Amino acid sequence: MLPIGSTIGIIGGGQLGRMLALSAAQLGMKTIIFCPDENSPAFDVTPNKIIAPYDDENALTKFANSCDIITFEFENLPAKSIKFLESISSVSPDSRALFISQDRIKEKEFLLRSDINIASFAPVNSIEDLEKAYLKIGPKAVLKTTRMGYDGKGQRIVSSLEMAKQAYEELKNSELVLEKFIPFEREISVVIARNKDGQVRDFEPAENIHENHILKTSTIPANIDNITAKRASRIAQQIVGSLNYVGVLGVEFFITSADPKSADQNPILLVNEIAPRVHNSGHWTQAGCITDQFEQHIRAICNWPLGDPTRYCDVVMENLIGDEIIDAHKNLKSGVQPHFYGKKQIREGRKMAHLNIVTK
Repeated sequence: MLPIGSTIGIIGGGQLGRMLALSAAQLGMKTIIFCPDENSPAFDVTPNKIIAPYDDENALTKFANSCDIITFEFENLPAKSIKFLESISSVSPDSRALFISQDRIKEKEFLLRSDINIASFAPVNSIEDLEKAYLKIGPKAVLKTTRMGYDGKGQRIVSSLEMAKQAYEELKNSELVLEKFIPFEREISVVIARNKDGQVRDFEPAENIHENHILKTSTIPANIDNITAKRASRIAQQIVGSLNYVGVLGVEFFITSADPKSADQNPILLVNEIAPRVHNSGHWTQAGCITDQFEQHIRAICNWPLGDPTRYCDVVMENLIGDEIIDAHKNLKSGVQPHFYGKKQIREGRKMAHLNIVTK
């Protein structure tokens, strides 16, 4: 259990790193941010930073020797660098969780080994692989890169073999996977935390709506029954247990109708993906819970007792994307909790802020 006043190293200087640093300060911890971008918004909230590439071993060594514990705010990092840091300091979550979650095929294979339901998939390493996979998985499917895909990047929805071949030509310089397209009724996510002693606490599921493949809103409570909520919670607990995970993890689910031929008429839950970090769909906890996901992550990696995740109000979290940030401060109403990220450049599709709107 790390004492108050310890130093937490955060890899990544985006909004998640910024909010982690703010929560760490609230708990009396110091932080140091490692990021190659000198304009990182996380730099605004802590005086300690290292600006260097994520694979610079000299800078990583200096960073590790300055920290009591290291964590990261996003998963598209060189796994080799995290492994290197583990040889010097303690890293939570660990390199195994990162290695599994940053590759779609490895992630799916892990979930299958853990006896968790997912959509049908097949690796695609050639046009011949694609043809065989499409015949098995089609007629509607999604061709994705196995790495670096988020907010709709690196994926194509296909509904014919001709479309699949065209998508393959566009993406073929990357490792690919073909997944069955799931006509889901709704998408939910569970944000869950586990500390080093094995204590586990999860927040209740949020219902997510995407626009242009980017999360737009997360609504609490989700429009699901208690049985489905408890099943999602158990699956999330199973995942963190199987990974021996430490920190906060996001688990995204698709919900579909039960097979009418099945004796079990409960909705079907399919895990879409896992994220080894605090999660955009968990931002609502800042307004809805005594302990939000950022404080929970700091507690978990420091091996403190986890906080109470009970929800005490209804919340809609809304992302402000691109130029929606312009003049957003002029229209704030009572019951709206703003979180502006301080990003200097506005770009189409870039998450600039979020609002937590208390609805009840």
